[in-house]
Order: sequence, then C-alpha cells, then structure tokens
Amino acid sequence: MSVGIVADHVVKKYGKATIIPDLSLSIQDGEFFTLLGPSGCGKTTLLRMIAGFNTIEGGEIRFNDQVINAIPAHERNIGMVFQSYAIFPHLTVRQNVEYGLKLRKIPAAEMRERVDRILDVVQITEYQDRLPERLSGGQQQRVALARAIVIHPSVLLMDEPLSNLDAKLRVEMRSAIRQVQKQVGITTVYVTHDQEEALSISDRIAVMREGVIQQVATPHAIYTRPYNVFVSTFIGHSNLFHGSVSGNRVSFADGSSIAMDNLAPEAQGQKVVVAIRPEEFALAEKGRGIPCTVAGKTFLGKYITYDLSFADGMVLEGQPSLEFSQDLGHAQRVLEEGEQIALVPRSSKINVFTEDGQRSLMQGVIHG
Repeated sequence: MSVGIVADHVVKKYGKATIIPDLSLSIQDGEFFTLLGPSGCGKTTLLRMIAGFNTIEGGEIRFNDQVINAIPAHERNIGMVFQSYAIFPHLTVRQNVEYGLKLRKIPAAEMRERVDRILDVVQITEYQDRLPERLSGGQQQRVALARAIVIHPSVLLMDEPLSNLDAKLRVEMRSAIRQVQKQVGITTVYVTHDQEEALSISDRIAVMREGVIQQVATPHAIYTRPYNVFVSTFIGHSNLFHGSVSGNRVSFADGSSIAMDNLAPEAQGQKVVVAIRPEEFALAEKGRGIPCTVAGKTFLGKYITYDLSFADGMVLEGQPSLEFSQDLGHAQRVLEEGEQIALVPRSSKINVFTEDGQRSLMQGVIHG
C-alpha cells in the first residue's frame, strides 16, 4: 500500500556545509512527484534522505503519520531505481525480478504470480529467460523497474533513471514509466535535471535551487506561471526585459508598452522584470510592437528559432540568448538574418516579476 510523504523543516549537513537548510514538502499518496533542478541543488540528497541512505540533521520525514528518521533503509519498504540499473548480470530477467521476493521469503506460488504480473505490466515477459547482456538499455531499465515494484513498496524512488539512454529511448521509457506508475498506483518520487522529462511525466514538480524549493506546482502551472525568474529560465526559455508598471500597462525601456489585466495590485508603480517565452511573441504590424533585429536563426523542423538583438537598456544582461520561435505550419514567411522586425508579446502569456526576480507579480501564481 502506498503512502503520502511529508518533509517537515528538514535539514541536511555534511560537516560544516549545509546542503538543505530548511525544507518542507508534502507528497500525496499515489502521486508522481518530481524533484527538478540543476546539478548540486540537493534533489538527490533529499531522495536519499527519504530512502534512509542519508542522515537527517533536523526536522522530520513522515510516511503518512509515521516518523521515519530513525528507521533503517531496509525497513522502510522502498523500491529504488537508479540510473545504473544495478541488475545482476549472472541472473536472468525473471531471477532478477524474483530477487527481492526471495529475500522476503514470499511463498513460491505467490512469487510466481507477482512476477508474472509485473513482467506483463512492464512488457518484458518475452525476455524473462534472457541474461541482462542480451537486453537493450531500455529493456534493462524495465527489469530494474519491475524488480523495484514487484515487492509492493510503499514508495518508489527513482534517481535519474533515464540519463544513460539515448534521446529516442528516453522518450519511449518516460512514457512507459508513467504508464506503469499509474497502473500500479504507487507514490513515486523521481529525480531529474531534464526539464522536458519532468514536464511530460509528473503530477507535480518541485523546482529546487541550492537546497531550497523555489516552486511546487503542476507542470502546466510551473511552465505558464513560474514563481520567480529562476524557475522561468530553468524550465524552458524566457527572454527577460526591464520594465515598469503603471495602471494596467507594462512599459519597456524603449517606450513601448502593453496592456495587462492579470497583474497583482502590488505591481503598481514598480520597476519589474518582464519574462516572455520565445513562442509567446508574434510579428507586429508596422508601427507597433518592440523593435529588434534578427541576429541568427536555427532550423528545428517544425519551428525556426531566431536569435534577436534589442536596443541598449532593453534586456537584462547575462542572458545566454534572446529568442523568437516561429511555427512553420502557420508562418506566412521566413525571416532573414539582419532583418529588422517588431514583435508584440501575447499579454495573457507574459510573466512579470519583482525587480530582483525573486517572486511573481501575477495574480493566482502557485508557490507551493
């Protein structure tokens, strides 16, 4: 039976270094929950604390109402899937999947039934008598997933499980993992640094930075209404502009402005950061929009992405690129390098943040 997980003011230290200073989080029973962030942000450390592989220097972690801080890892009833698969090379697929059940002394008839079912669920029944060396990377990962689930764990923990697979197989396997998780209904905590992966499989996502959770929300809410500039630029791409708010208008440094009806009242009179995703621009009619120049372009099949340059003082410094994405299925013409254009942002899609970028000034943004 799966459980809900609560982290209550959790602290993790290594010597004098504090990795997670004060983290609180609630994961629902049966939820597919993803910890997302750059390398070194603390996501794997938190996963290992839930697993019992890392000590907890402060706060509590609970499975339902049970505090698990002092419970050894082997007594937490956890299934674990690693990026390295960690399956036994000398055992067949079936023997690998049976391994945890034998340790638990499950009767032979029940073990056979449970293994048959999970091999079918993860779609590797036909490979059950093969050794791992005769399996593809995706098939080996399915074996690791089956072995973790067959013991009927309360929680399934997955640490970068797809990072060793090629791009096409990663897409295939993330769909398989999502389908299997929903079939068995187990609470799953999934660690990744891959934004697309997180968006495609999660019920909710926690975006982490330097041991601190920046936002917890659904993939759609995280992408469309990020809580701060870090989330906005880490998940997908956002062009960042200097701006100011007066009345119901957001003005840019070149004097152009756009009307908005979803700003929080506290935005009034503030200097702000305006975030606009590449796909949220449209070509403006003559005499309207934000002037810019096409500095380069990249053909991506269905889309062309244009690198842009703007007038001095328009954009925040240090951005890796400024982009406009054009859907070729709807584009009337392809732009050329060096061409001067004007773009108008879709006002309902814009995000506006405080001048320091630390929080959103939009109505109804979910923080956590």
